[in-house]
Amino acid sequence: MAETHIKRRGLMLVLSSPSGAGKTTISRRLLYTEANLSLSISATTRPPRPGEEEGKDYFFVSDARFAGMVEQDELLEHAVVFGNRYGTPKVPVVEALETGRDVLFDIDWQGTQQLRESARDDLVSVFILPPSTEELERRLHTRAQDSDEVVRGRMAKAADEMSHWPEYDYIIINDNLENSVRQVEAILTAERLKRERRIGLRAFVEQLRGTS
Repeated sequence: MAETHIKRRGLMLVLSSPSGAGKTTISRRLLYTEANLSLSISATTRPPRPGEEEGKDYFFVSDARFAGMVEQDELLEHAVVFGNRYGTPKVPVVEALETGRDVLFDIDWQGTQQLRESARDDLVSVFILPPSTEELERRLHTRAQDSDEVVRGRMAKAADEMSHWPEYDYIIINDNLENSVRQVEAILTAERLKRERRIGLRAFVEQLRGTS
């Protein structure tokens, strides 16, 4: 039997965590396995890291351009993280949601708070915790992208970031990558089936009842 397709509105899936807890790795896995999920590309004022590409990883912009985007209300959210500015361009996200596509956000608690204020009905927020402080520090050193001084700064900030866990819809402790990915996939499946997101459901039920 052919699968029944019911039109629905897309959702915003937010993954947040302290640096090194695993949100970027989980995000990449989800983008590989979920055909209807696309990554929201953020604008940032920080310089590119080795291997990062313009328009694929971030939109790298000047401070002046970023300020103009804020002033013109072109961003859904924006925040300062480790001295650099980050923000989510609005138009691509709105267009995706209206066509039923889901958008993945790799942002921090500040950006999540702003999204909650402006788009709560579309938002599904997940906070990822490390299994221990020691494991978090080990992962940061293993990445080998940052100096010891930067790692110390990220560890100092982690405690504050983790204090915001109660503000999220779901909490995952990332002690096993495969399990964590499956848990996020389960969240995504359930949220996609919510009645209020399935905007074609009323017409479908009326057709079944013979009242349309």
